[in-house]
Amino acid sequence: METTQLVILAGLTIGLVYGSVGLLSGFCLMSSMRGWLAEGDGRLVRSYALAIAVAIAASQFLAGDGMVDLGKSIYLQQTFSAPVLFLGGLLFGYGMVLSNGCGSRALVLLGRGNLRSFVVVIVLAIAAQMTLKGLIAPARIALVQASQTNVDANSLPSMLATLGMGEAVSRGLAATAIVVALILFAFADPAFRRSPGQIAAGAVMGVLVAGGWYVTGYLGADDFNPVPVTSLTFIAPIADSLQYAMLSTGLTLNFGIATVGGVFAGSLVTALVTGRFKLEGYSSPRHMLRSAGGAALMGIGGVMAFGCSIGQGLTGVSTLAVGSFIAVAGILLGTTAGLRGSLRVQPLAAA
Repeated sequence: METTQLVILAGLTIGLVYGSVGLLSGFCLMSSMRGWLAEGDGRLVRSYALAIAVAIAASQFLAGDGMVDLGKSIYLQQTFSAPVLFLGGLLFGYGMVLSNGCGSRALVLLGRGNLRSFVVVIVLAIAAQMTLKGLIAPARIALVQASQTNVDANSLPSMLATLGMGEAVSRGLAATAIVVALILFAFADPAFRRSPGQIAAGAVMGVLVAGGWYVTGYLGADDFNPVPVTSLTFIAPIADSLQYAMLSTGLTLNFGIATVGGVFAGSLVTALVTGRFKLEGYSSPRHMLRSAGGAALMGIGGVMAFGCSIGQGLTGVSTLAVGSFIAVAGILLGTTAGLRGSLRVQPLAAA
């Protein structure tokens, strides 16, 4: 089997697992934040924290062992725009609340028969493609060029290395500190400790992130036909998937498109097998407008932030990139603004 075919097959497999686990566990940053801030239920947010911890530990092990060069990913760039990353995160986080879930969650719910998610996926894909290569792209590029900064230390380990620490020591120290803090936070809640399903979901999602790095960075490391080093992320891949569905004769499959297809298929099969499949739609035109508006914000913001709640929240953070932490801060702030305070998204009476 050729390298590209192996990578595509692995991406499909990772997507299948993500879709199944995502449906069964409800894994989603927006749902996590809502449960924690509005309902006082911290199990989902602690599952998310555990996923980050596992993703960091496993990904940094792969990088430290020399199997994957995370420096080849889009996250560890020497030049980036902190304001654009943060603003993109804000837009994505607020849009996620408007649409009642992120792009990956929309794919999972679509597999369950939620037709609202079909609108979210399509609008998100169009807005993302417009921001990547279309009408909005020139404004995004100009904003990045006007605010970008060149840095010597683009990750937490490289920042520690400026203090005289060796690469292995700085990597181990940074990863260990964050992983231990996240695990302590996750298991501090008795309700979470009594939730084996949520514990398993968090662990599996973290492993899937490392699996993506291994597939594209190690199995895909072909000198004659290399593939981009990446892992789980959904904004650009959803946009690419829509374009591939329309123009497949002029495009080629890649890891991201295969993952998107796998997430939908994994959720669909799981929903059918477990009896969770049920067609659902919008309750009103206003509901549809709000959802579509949120999807547009996610598409635009996700491109500006170089990722979504998964692409930056798990995959980007697993590289310990400074830019990823900036983007995640924006996502968390935007989500919080949508759930609490004066900018809170009010629930629809008929929704």
